[in-house]
Amino acid sequence: MVRSSQRYRSRKDPQVPLRRRLKELAATYVRYGYRRLTVFLRREGWKVNAKRIYRLYSEEGLTVRTKPRKKLARRQRVPAPAATRPNQCWSMDFMSDRLADGRPFRILTVVDQYTRECVRLEADRSMSGAKVVEALNRASQEYDGKPESITCDNGSEFAGRVLEAWAMEHGVQLIFIRPGRPMENGFIESFNGRLRDECLNVEWFRSLEEARQKLAAWRHHYNHQRPHSALRDRTPASVAAEDAGEGERRFAFSLLDRALGCPPQGFAAPANAALDPGPRAPSKTTIQEGEAPSRSAGESGVPLLSLWSVRNPHSLRSGGP
Repeated sequence: MVRSSQRYRSRKDPQVPLRRRLKELAATYVRYGYRRLTVFLRREGWKVNAKRIYRLYSEEGLTVRTKPRKKLARRQRVPAPAATRPNQCWSMDFMSDRLADGRPFRILTVVDQYTRECVRLEADRSMSGAKVVEALNRASQEYDGKPESITCDNGSEFAGRVLEAWAMEHGVQLIFIRPGRPMENGFIESFNGRLRDECLNVEWFRSLEEARQKLAAWRHHYNHQRPHSALRDRTPASVAAEDAGEGERRFAFSLLDRALGCPPQGFAAPANAALDPGPRAPSKTTIQEGEAPSRSAGESGVPLLSLWSVRNPHSLRSGGP
């Protein structure tokens, strides 16, 4: 027998009954560690010490967390997809500043990830979960609807029961970023930098009411006048208006298509849209084979695809260009 093939086979008792009883006690007393479970086993007559119970306790994966994990039932565990339309996903965060007399106040900032609009700027001496809910309700009334999801950090105001109950009631998903990763909510971080640089570091607030007025004026300027480089120097409000207009046109065209059963005159069929952009040919228009067209397709009213199919019938049967 080759020596390298020899292996030591442990002769230890697997202690299956002891392991089974240890797991039963750990399931009953979920917050008890191995020392207290050792006491329970000794009371039942098991002749064991704490070292043996600790070894079995660790092998079975029964270790108790010394610090309970914060309960965030709606935590998003996968990266959220990018927003593709307005009012789909918002981002929110807090900022802090001081009045002229040194008293601090906080600002709740809310931004639409698609249009980059500043949805809400709420200033107050202190911000609780209930005040966050009130601000979100006012923003929803202003923008005619609530978002599908809101990205935020793990602050006590956002992770509290008040905001979670509001989100569950209105079908809004709360997406919490990982602790210590603020750039996972980069939209609001970028906005906070602009707010700090262009407003908070420039203005002088003598009272909380004056701060609210200046923040409202700056928000209006940001949404309707300030060019945004990520939007090709357009304003967030104009992007939202353009998207709303395109949505209305798409809705109107879809209703017309369903009513007529086919695209209206002047619009190419979807399958030939790339090859046949011109107007449709009249039903009685014919071209003799071998005849060279003397006029362009636009002048004759015959689509380019029809002219090409007459000149190249064999290629059309094989699949076309």
